[in-house]
Amino acid sequence: MRVFARAMSGMLLAIGLAGVSWFGAAAGAEVDAGKLRALVDGPQRSAKNVARDPYRHPFEVLSFFGVGDAATVVEIDPGGAGYWTEILAPYLKERGRYVAAIGPKDSPLEEVQRGNAAFRATIAADPTNYAKVEISEFDPGRAEPSPPGSADFVLTFRNIHNWMADGTAEAAFRAFYDALKPGGVLGVEEHRGRTDQPQDPKAKSGYVRQDYAIRLAEAAGFKLAGESEINANPKDTKDYPAGVWTLPPTFRLKDQDREKYEAIGESDRFVLKFVKPKTP
Repeated sequence: MRVFARAMSGMLLAIGLAGVSWFGAAAGAEVDAGKLRALVDGPQRSAKNVARDPYRHPFEVLSFFGVGDAATVVEIDPGGAGYWTEILAPYLKERGRYVAAIGPKDSPLEEVQRGNAAFRATIAADPTNYAKVEISEFDPGRAEPSPPGSADFVLTFRNIHNWMADGTAEAAFRAFYDALKPGGVLGVEEHRGRTDQPQDPKAKSGYVRQDYAIRLAEAAGFKLAGESEINANPKDTKDYPAGVWTLPPTFRLKDQDREKYEAIGESDRFVLKFVKPKTP
């Protein structure tokens, strides 16, 4: 059954979704709920990625964004594990396009090189699901994730703090705006910072205030279309010695207080939906 994306349950807080039509809906924005659910529950997914679903809610998040199976979707920095790739690539392979915007091949950062190599290995290992995956390179201010006006959706998960650390967050959001078609959707998830503290412009803890992220997107020209609480975690106090990476799955402190951090779980996260207006 195909359904239009909407708030899926009482756990979702959607603000302004009725007004998305004011800006125009993205092409391919009709969600095939049955197909999407089957792939979230499908055998193509790794056990390690499935174990994170209670904190990441992939079916609800992609439904909230309104990702249809005929859309052109650009995922920014999919990571070596390909958490979203396992779902999006087979979901889009028949009627849509999945573009993975990985880090630049000339990056001096070992972490980027490792992630790129791991992602390419993941794609090569499963031609049945990944043969049609397209790979681009993204480096804010240097390499664009997709040609101008080519994408229905740009999705980014827990990356804003990295661009803030590099001083490239504004350039990143401008690139997403340029890549999207008029009416296209930007889907954003990030570790949510505390509102009782000012935003560290370098986001050294990994946490980003929700209002700060909204301002970044709006400064690039986006309009806020919805907010979801599906990945909220009230147990996350956001005051750890190694920042958000103290929590699972990273456990940067290794065995120090591990049971305490396991009990908290993964970070508190906001999920935001923005739309590129059809007219400036």
